[in-house]
Amino acid sequence: MPARIRHVVVVALAAVALLAAAPRADAQGTLTVYCSVQLEWCQAVANEFTRQSGTKVSMTQKGSGEVFAQIKAEAANPRADVWFGGTGDPHLQAAEEGLTTAYQSPNLGQLHPWAVRQAEQSGYRTVGIYMGALGISFNTELLKKKGVAPPRCWADLLLPAFKGEIQMANPASSGTAYTAVATLVQLMGEAKAFEYLKQLHASINQYTKSGTAPVKAAARGETSIGISFVHDVITEAMAGFPVASATPCEGTGYEIGSLSIVNGARNLDGAKKFVDWALTAPAQALGARSKQFQTPSNRSADIPKEAPRLAEMRLIDYDFKKYGSSVERRRLLDRWEKEVNSLPR
Repeated sequence: MPARIRHVVVVALAAVALLAAAPRADAQGTLTVYCSVQLEWCQAVANEFTRQSGTKVSMTQKGSGEVFAQIKAEAANPRADVWFGGTGDPHLQAAEEGLTTAYQSPNLGQLHPWAVRQAEQSGYRTVGIYMGALGISFNTELLKKKGVAPPRCWADLLLPAFKGEIQMANPASSGTAYTAVATLVQLMGEAKAFEYLKQLHASINQYTKSGTAPVKAAARGETSIGISFVHDVITEAMAGFPVASATPCEGTGYEIGSLSIVNGARNLDGAKKFVDWALTAPAQALGARSKQFQTPSNRSADIPKEAPRLAEMRLIDYDFKKYGSSVERRRLLDRWEKEVNSLPR
């Protein structure tokens, strides 16, 4: 072979070898995040991580039930690297089903015990980043015009005055609504809880896709009452809407909003760096700066003065291990669909 041709062949082979060895450009320079908190917080997180790390973030915002379903559907060819936020139950189910990957961040020691417990229960496939209590939102002006006292208990929602006046999300798509179903089961016992849900169904005017939709509807006068996390009520009230909240007198559940790395993440190094960053106090302060008032999991993070005071609420001993399991979550959702959602209203 002539020397010139031999040289060209060697250069070409070297180029092919380099291309084969090089990671894909999108895996190096972009982090794909599925985000299950409100859009403003998602955007703040994406922008700040990009500013600090130089890594471009491709962010998609969806409810936690929707994200779980999407990650499961994409398991053979994962498209996301990180799942940020949303109720912990579907994160735990994803961990159990091997849809997320184990990672012990060096920043775990900075977190409250409830956040670390979430990590331990999942085999370190998810970790708590915030906590928030479930409650009842209501439009103060609408109820005043109707001459009806605001609901203060779960039992109040069954009063005739509230028939057709309540919104709740669909628990299959919304972690907020699944938390409500699991809360009622733990509070009342399963048989009584499903009888309650059947009676409540008659007063529901819409099952929304998103867990925040009911409080937004109540704030804007589109419905009188929503079943919501109480921190979301504060966000709407601060925006000037006539909305307030109550945590049910019988007791209520809560969420541990979680953070997971998707199994098979294309940008695993970037995902680990994102988790390390997201567990720091400055990163968690982005929630309050985005007018989201959950309680942060980092012990050094300031709790916003507007945030609900969890110590003043009657919180149940929520069993995340049981109600975050694949079998239990699927069973309750199936039962709700067959026995509640199938009923006429």
